[in-house]
Amino acid sequence: MTLEWEQVVVDAADPVALGRWWAEALGWVVLNDEPDEFEIRPAPDRLPGIIFEPVPEAKSGKNRLHLDFRPVDQRAEVDRLLALGARPADVGQGEQTWVVLADPEGNEFCVLSPRRTGTG
Repeated sequence: MTLEWEQVVVDAADPVALGRWWAEALGWVVLNDEPDEFEIRPAPDRLPGIIFEPVPEAKSGKNRLHLDFRPVDQRAEVDRLLALGARPADVGQGEQTWVVLADPEGNEFCVLSPRRTGTG
């Protein structure tokens, strides 16, 4: 296979503010802080990254693609992300083991429960 996953591109009203929020939420580094292409990565030489690009229109409706994160301690991560400015989101998920949040511009993402360990 010759494809390498390079980036996820996120439309944003304010790419710099949203990119900085995600950099802090993920503990990633900023590679490019230009307002027309704000880029973050796990480390300068690690892929994939996330690029935030400006768009004039506001987000409308549920995301067609979203990110899932699996922390060691779901409750602690949800609390931390809420303190950073995320907010609870209802996309019709009902009662689940994961928590749906939205970033400051309303993009939904999920915080999963920890992986089960052991056999069986």
